[in-house]
Amino acid sequence: MNVLLIYPETPSTFWSFKEALKFVSKKAAEPPLGLITVAAMLPEDWQKKLIDINVSKLSNKDILWADYVFIGAMNVHLKSLKEIVRQCNKLGVKVVAGGPLCTTQHQDLLGIDHFILNEAEITLPLFLEDLKNGNPQHVYQTNEFPEVSLAQIPMWELLDMKKYASMSIQYSRGCPYDCEFCSITMLNGRKPRAKSAEQFLNELNRLYDLGWRGAISVVDDNFIGNKRKLKIEFLPALVKWSKERKYPFFFITEVSINLADDDELMKLMVEAGFNSVFVGIETPNSESLNECGKAINLKRNLVESVNKLQGNGMIVSGGFIVGFDNDTETVFDEQINFIQQSGIANAMVGLLNAPTGTKLFARMKKEGRLLEMFSGNNMDASINFIPKMDYTKLIRGYSRLLNTIYSQEEYYKRLKVFLKEYTVPHWTPKTINLEQLKAFFRLLWLLGVVEKGKRYFWKLLFVSLLKYPRKFPIAMTLAVYGFHFRRVIQTV
Repeated sequence: MNVLLIYPETPSTFWSFKEALKFVSKKAAEPPLGLITVAAMLPEDWQKKLIDINVSKLSNKDILWADYVFIGAMNVHLKSLKEIVRQCNKLGVKVVAGGPLCTTQHQDLLGIDHFILNEAEITLPLFLEDLKNGNPQHVYQTNEFPEVSLAQIPMWELLDMKKYASMSIQYSRGCPYDCEFCSITMLNGRKPRAKSAEQFLNELNRLYDLGWRGAISVVDDNFIGNKRKLKIEFLPALVKWSKERKYPFFFITEVSINLADDDELMKLMVEAGFNSVFVGIETPNSESLNECGKAINLKRNLVESVNKLQGNGMIVSGGFIVGFDNDTETVFDEQINFIQQSGIANAMVGLLNAPTGTKLFARMKKEGRLLEMFSGNNMDASINFIPKMDYTKLIRGYSRLLNTIYSQEEYYKRLKVFLKEYTVPHWTPKTINLEQLKAFFRLLWLLGVVEKGKRYFWKLLFVSLLKYPRKFPIAMTLAVYGFHFRRVIQTV
């Protein structure tokens, strides 16, 4: 059997980092972890190829080579998925598809022969067995959540690893919290299921042996969902592994804000090699936090919590949302003020949407406010329900918010707040390599010569170089991210 695994194109969003990737000569931020994990579950004697459209072109010849095309997609990939399926249909090649998009919206997707829904550790073996017996079904789905100990070591060797800025790995699935707008608990449950330290380190060893060095994104729904297991078993083992190899990797992951309440856990994570976390802040509006069930963010000073994470050695990226029922027109200034005060450089601000299957989706449907199919892109100015705030005011305020926080003046001002609060982990390299040097000269040219408003960049460069020399590399990295964000918001 010849199987072609295809990962759809990700549109230009905050998360794509497409403009920033050009500085380091990379094509994509992260690889398709789901697809290369599925590849490892397929029979060993099958021939497997992978095309990530974000880094390579897809041709008819590639598709015609295959007996089956496997596609894994998230909601943001809807447009690209449909194009790939149409191309396969024209060429008469059968399509197998899965991932979050298909799990929640498979009934709306045409041209796909077989759907492998939910988590593949349960549903993919059922499909493979039926295929072997000559009677594969159209849909395979389950209400069960498998143990992640069943997960195979991903086939990273299918990737052209040089084209990615980071590799991806998974430690756990599930989140103990149940925010109204979030599809995580529907997809992966509220009880976190984690790999053993041994299983995770085996995967790290595989990446290490393949020659990877640098960033690894731990793509958990909430990495700190089971704090006790992290502190007793997992992180001590990872600290030992990282120290023995002189920190070949640094880790990025997603956590809830209550990480700031646990000094031991913060210190262990940084000692293990974590230096960047994404936190769902959502909004400084208490009524809106109550509305969406984000109780973990209430009854705390959110700016102080963010600053504590930064002070312990973590670069904090934040998720923010506007469009809650309890949002008034003051929310845009509230968001601007919070983001500027916190020093969160990477502030991902999107419009509220109701993903299929979430509690918010059910509520909007019950209230007769639900609109078209969810696009998965929370910053393309689309919204799939009728908001309480007048839509034109919402879009106008949203656009002003983005254009304010990513104006050069405000963005570079925010970076200075971050640099004041941030502590560099002791294991951070004190020298730069040739690739980083080349990137530095590119950013000097683009940000310091070509781009308008260059005076803000030069002020940051000299402030960070003279006042925070150990923080200079991260200051320059975040300056590049700002360039990417300014490009992205031009379309909003």
